Amino acid sequence: MRLLLVCVGRSKAGPERDLAVRYIERAAAAGRAIGFSGLELREAGESRAARPDDRKREEANVIRGLLPPRAHLIALDETGTQMTSRGLATELGRARDAAIAATAFVIGGPDGLESAFLASAMLSLCFGTMTWPHQLARIMAAEQIYRAMTILSGHPYHRK
Repeated sequence: MRLLLVCVGRSKAGPERDLAVRYIERAAAAGRAIGFSGLELREAGESRAARPDDRKREEANVIRGLLPPRAHLIALDETGTQMTSRGLATELGRARDAAIAATAFVIGGPDGLESAFLASAMLSLCFGTMTWPHQLARIMAAEQIYRAMTILSGHPYHRK
C-alpha cells in the first residue's frame, strides 16, 4: 500500500522541514518490509482567494488532483477524533490487509479543509484540542506514520 502525506503549503528550508523529511524517510524504510511501498510527501500551494470558503474549495480541488484514484483519505482536522498510536497502526494495518492501494494523510491550509472534502475522508484525526502550526502538524503526522510502521513490524520504538 502506498502512503502519502499531502499538505497545503510549501515547507521552507530549516529544521522543521529536515525533521519532517527524517521521519518520512524512516517511515518509508520501515514500511517496505511490512507491505507499504513508502511514504511520499506532496505539497499544494495555498489559495489566494479572498474568502475562507473559496480558499478551502480551491485547496481541496488541488489536493484531489494530487491523490491517486480511490485513495483512502485520513484528514487531519481540529474537529477530528483523537486516536492512540496503536489505534492508527491498527487502521493502517487493516487498510493494507484489505488491499487498499493508497492511503493519504491530508493537512489543509490555515483555514482548514473544505467540509465536503472532510466528509469524503474515511477518518478524520486531530492531534488534541490545542492548535498546532502546520509545520509541526506535518512533523507529528510523519512521526506517527513512522511509529505505526514500527508498531506493525514489532520494532521496539513504541513503548507501552
